[in-house]
Amino acid sequence: MAAQGRRTQRRNQVLSREQIIDTAIELLDTGGEGALTIRALTERLATGSGAIYYHVGNRDELLDTVTETVVTAAWATEPTRAPATPEDEIRVVALALFDAIAAHQWLATRLILQIIRNPVGPVTVGIFERIGRQVGALGVPRASWFDATSALVHYILGAVSQNAHIDGDTSGVDADADREEFFGAAAAAWQELDPEDYPFMHAIIGQMSEHDDREQFLTGIAIVLDGLTHLR
Repeated sequence: MAAQGRRTQRRNQVLSREQIIDTAIELLDTGGEGALTIRALTERLATGSGAIYYHVGNRDELLDTVTETVVTAAWATEPTRAPATPEDEIRVVALALFDAIAAHQWLATRLILQIIRNPVGPVTVGIFERIGRQVGALGVPRASWFDATSALVHYILGAVSQNAHIDGDTSGVDADADREEFFGAAAAAWQELDPEDYPFMHAIIGQMSEHDDREQFLTGIAIVLDGLTHLR
């Protein structure tokens, strides 16, 4: 038993928390949440499950940790030049989340679950603090800070989650279809609609096929920010 304890201790010393987190992110990126199991981690890292639990806790705790790690890294890559206005800062924070989710498809679901299940967690608090400070700086009355900030956060997470779904989430969408194929198929289907019954749908077919996701995302933020000015 003593020898086994010494082997476990040596293994824990060699295996770092960062290695586990990095490997977990690799598994999530390649196979989604279903690919991240303690068994898969132990096989990939050639270690025992005890070492995993020792460093990062159980699977749910690990998922929270990797979510925080990815979001923190996304914000760390923000421009070194300080944004000129509160609106610019909100766009920077929002685009950092947009790009992080584009790179890590599983992140959208985890962010939403963080907001719902762990309102005092570092990810939830970090998002609301960074957005909320700028809402205050915009001149929104203090009594409306929570509603205004929640509206922005909900738009940001909802929009980036939709883009993540289009780009390859397996729920109801062909995982092998790329973005161009997805919108091409949608445009073809809309083209078949009766133009007298659906004049708007026919009018936007070209716009839908050619739109830029990031620009559309920023347009949505601009609309929300414009609405917030009426709360002053």
